[in-house]
Amino acid sequence: MTPISLSDTDPAELAVDAIVVGLHAADGDGGRPLLAPGAESVAAAFEGKLAETLALLGATGSPGEVTKLATLGTVSAPVIAAVGLGPVPSDGGVESPGWVTTETLRRAAASAVRSLAGAGKVALALPAPDGDGGASALRAIAEGALLGTYRFAGYKTKPQPGRRNPVKAVVVHVADAGDKAAKAEAKRAAVVVAAVARARDWINTAPNDLRPPSFAAEVAAAAAGAGLEVEVLDEKALKKGGFGGILAVGMGSEALPRFVKITYAPKGATKKVALIGKGITFDTGGYAVKPAQGMWEMKSDMSGAAAVASTMIALTALKPKVAVTAYLPMAENMISGTAYRPGDVITMYGGKRVEVLNTDAEGRMILADAIVRAGEDEPDYLFETSTLTGGQVIALGKRISGLMGDPELCERVRAAGDRVGEPAWPMPLPDDVRKGMDSDVADISQVNASMDRAGHMLQGGAFLREFVTEGLPWAHIDIAGPSYHSGEPTGYWSKGGTGVPLRTLLELIDDIAANG
Repeated sequence: MTPISLSDTDPAELAVDAIVVGLHAADGDGGRPLLAPGAESVAAAFEGKLAETLALLGATGSPGEVTKLATLGTVSAPVIAAVGLGPVPSDGGVESPGWVTTETLRRAAASAVRSLAGAGKVALALPAPDGDGGASALRAIAEGALLGTYRFAGYKTKPQPGRRNPVKAVVVHVADAGDKAAKAEAKRAAVVVAAVARARDWINTAPNDLRPPSFAAEVAAAAAGAGLEVEVLDEKALKKGGFGGILAVGMGSEALPRFVKITYAPKGATKKVALIGKGITFDTGGYAVKPAQGMWEMKSDMSGAAAVASTMIALTALKPKVAVTAYLPMAENMISGTAYRPGDVITMYGGKRVEVLNTDAEGRMILADAIVRAGEDEPDYLFETSTLTGGQVIALGKRISGLMGDPELCERVRAAGDRVGEPAWPMPLPDDVRKGMDSDVADISQVNASMDRAGHMLQGGAFLREFVTEGLPWAHIDIAGPSYHSGEPTGYWSKGGTGVPLRTLLELIDDIAANG
């Protein structure tokens, strides 16, 4: 993990390899970009011509744009990297930087640090307002900078020519490096980013190296090493316990299913939270086989479980006064003589019977077992996250998660996601979607056959709702799109697993600790 520190030394005098400053876009055509607060001493060293020089190099100040400039001894750092923060709004001004959103700062810090790969130590002198807004800004800058250093180790046997190693150390410039609140924010950012990196590593691992038994073993070892209580059910225990949904999906693979329960139980906690994450380590679609094109991305179908497991480990360092239990069903959806079929009727955990119509709707099968099991422990809130449906991507795209469940709790999730830069949007659960899931031979059908793929995200939510304990506030977070980024790195997203919605879950737990 890349170390992070704070400094209140004049940015122009910092002994680092590069200094990052903010740059606002010009106001109107033909104008020059403006340096953001934090860059004053660096600008003074250039005798007020830094913004002009950056403009000559093509800098515009557009969000995330990075322009590098050799300082030639003008300041201590040999390189200045100016990162775009977008335009200065009419109601703000560079003298009043509180308007700069935390998400803008988070993405800017990541873009700048990633562009400086190969450097040893990089300092960031980006704008942060006084007061509570400053704490939020510092958290965003620190998180973004550290996320900008993430890189999956991968499987290459030879070094890539020209590929530079990530930045080795990050320094964030603050008004007072000894301030306890500032130190706490930097420490928290390090914990959170380490958790995101752990989740990303699991997601990015090749599926032949992370099958249900090995995934369960890795999660259990990491959780136990952090001091958490862990229980792992193998296929024999699952059969004895009646976990029919997990077994149905997972018994088609020679790598048999697992169910991992992780418990964080601090003294003095008055609220109990259940977290559930989908852990399909690879999804062929079963006998409803997926198209070959893009199937390789189904190694990321365990992103929900990765995010939840890593969230649990982060809690041991953050220490919120909330009791949290994770329930992680893990299976590999394969085709074989023992795989489940369309037309099968499965007796789920708790006794409800499900008619299977689509073996590619496997996530809801394993999650239903986990939801019923979590309800037995009587939590105050239940949050479940999964790469559940392609319908989520069609409806909301690749950056916005879908939310379904208890309306008030969904709004709480949405607000938490907005605060940390993991947007989500509430979706309805119409009665007619559920009515079409009535089965002639079982308690419920797995999908609404009359709708086919229409409203598929809503079908998944309607199915899961049937297994939630009555009266239990719950929220289902469909991360099919945001969980995996197949394009080039952007902002603090590297190519591959993103770790969404880990930071949202941590924010929610903090909110529950503070507000119940």
